[in-house]
Amino acid sequence: MKKRLAILDRDRCQPRLCDYQCIKFCPRVRTGDETIIIGEDGKPIISEELCVGCGICIKRCPFDAITIIGLPEKLEEPTHRYGINGFVLYGLPVPTAGKVTGILGQNGIGKSTAVNILSGTLKPNLGKEKIEWDEILKYYAGSALHGYLEGVSKRKIKTSQKPQYVDMIPRKFKGKVWDLLSKTDERGVLMELLSKLDITGIVDRRIEELSGGELQRVALAACIARDADFYFIDEISPYLDIYQRIKAAHIIRELAEKKAVMVVEHDLAILDLLADVVHIAYGTPGAFGVITHPKGIRVGINEYLKGFLREENVRIRTEAIEFEVHAPQPAKDILSLLEYGQFSKKYEDGFELIAEGGEIRKGEVTGIVGPNGIGKSTFIKILAGEIEPTTGKIDMNIKVSYKPQYIKADETIAVADLLRSITKQFDTSYYQTEILRPLQLERLLNQSVNELSGGELQRVAIAACLSHQADLYLLDEPSAHLDVEQRVLATKVIRRFAENNKVTAMVVDHDIYMIDMLSDRLLVFEGQPMLNGEVYGPFDMREGMNRFLKNVGITFRRDEETKRPRVNKLDSRLDRAQKAEGEYYYTMDKSY
Repeated sequence: MKKRLAILDRDRCQPRLCDYQCIKFCPRVRTGDETIIIGEDGKPIISEELCVGCGICIKRCPFDAITIIGLPEKLEEPTHRYGINGFVLYGLPVPTAGKVTGILGQNGIGKSTAVNILSGTLKPNLGKEKIEWDEILKYYAGSALHGYLEGVSKRKIKTSQKPQYVDMIPRKFKGKVWDLLSKTDERGVLMELLSKLDITGIVDRRIEELSGGELQRVALAACIARDADFYFIDEISPYLDIYQRIKAAHIIRELAEKKAVMVVEHDLAILDLLADVVHIAYGTPGAFGVITHPKGIRVGINEYLKGFLREENVRIRTEAIEFEVHAPQPAKDILSLLEYGQFSKKYEDGFELIAEGGEIRKGEVTGIVGPNGIGKSTFIKILAGEIEPTTGKIDMNIKVSYKPQYIKADETIAVADLLRSITKQFDTSYYQTEILRPLQLERLLNQSVNELSGGELQRVAIAACLSHQADLYLLDEPSAHLDVEQRVLATKVIRRFAENNKVTAMVVDHDIYMIDMLSDRLLVFEGQPMLNGEVYGPFDMREGMNRFLKNVGITFRRDEETKRPRVNKLDSRLDRAQKAEGEYYYTMDKSY
């Protein structure tokens, strides 16, 4: 008999409002079976043994609270389950001293559950209501995890974690940066970390005054400064530019020479640089997750992009994620949307942005790249009309829609009501298929905006930006807090929206993969962060990427199998050769 999971989202389930539609229309219940009964809390309990998977309860539930899933035959026993009709996790990643172990998968697929088990804050119940450690250790006897879990059971494993959402730190800690970090320096490496992460100058500032990038580096320093056996680092890339991501990756690799380090990272270029091996996590978000055995980092990422896991014989995606082999050729005869002359913006702290004259074309997507603190958001805000330039003027005789870098969720309005208030297209089939469905917003429509997670809020903000009637759409860091799947979908939505509606989009982002898939041309920002910035371009992709990466001092090669960009090791043979040729980005990898 095929394994079947019945998942009930208890937060969504509202029996008083639906009068148990799932029970009334279940064909097995009508024949007298107790396939669905009412639990002690008044919510339905679905028998996975009696359920035939007809899907009628799914369609009848007005709150999308039920998920019925047929599982692959080869799955082992569950690692952990959150009660009857709750989320199920299969498999665990294996921490290994001397290596960086990566976890790659969608949000809501069980990565946090796995880490909670490995850190000792959650006891794996093997899908049972009650279980003791003796039974758990017997189940894992002979496996690579047995010794580790035995240490967890005896509380001999000390862990250190960097949280995913660093912008929540000011809510939990008040005071100066030094007050926070000095308490974590158990290895005596704090001063070295401050220097490597370029945060020495902010130790006397208050936590609530820090930017997102500063909070990210403070959180990383706090995690690594502790003396632990197992370090878990949940996303280092949000709010960090490519320079800072590379530095953070090198620091983590140094830590892993002696310690067991596990990372979740959705920037695939950084994950490729960081990890030695990777576990792929697949399944249905919020319902079940499967964590594979470890794979070599190149093989694992390539299989994930192709959507087919060879060893497990499982297809996790209907379409492969593809990259351009060569830089897109500049299009000819494209009409100009906006031409602007030189302008500047100077702040009281001394920072000044200078933009040479430029042209924005109709129907194009322009990527914007450069380090943090160089004026990218300032440039976008001037185009959006949020701030005025100090010198020069832009005649914006066009309509502009703007998604800021930092999104606040103070509104108690439902997502559907928010979007419906912006666009008359909300109830059309086009809006459903081109915006809501690919951005995975259908299940969020009845939730309040202020209840959303960072990734959910980001997707709503992208949809809200594209919902406005405009000629120019400005999106500042749309990849933040999105997993790989969501980044690809968001990229397709923005790209297709610009093409179908013949409008222009400008996107600031630090994810090289996203910029690569999204952009027709590039604006490159140069200068000294926090002191001055200059805007150059737009350039075609090849010229723009070569100029940008030359400033960064890193080179990329293309994986021959998937054409994805991969970071070359600094001063490697290929790195030196590409720098000598001035080709920092579009070289094909034939080194294996």
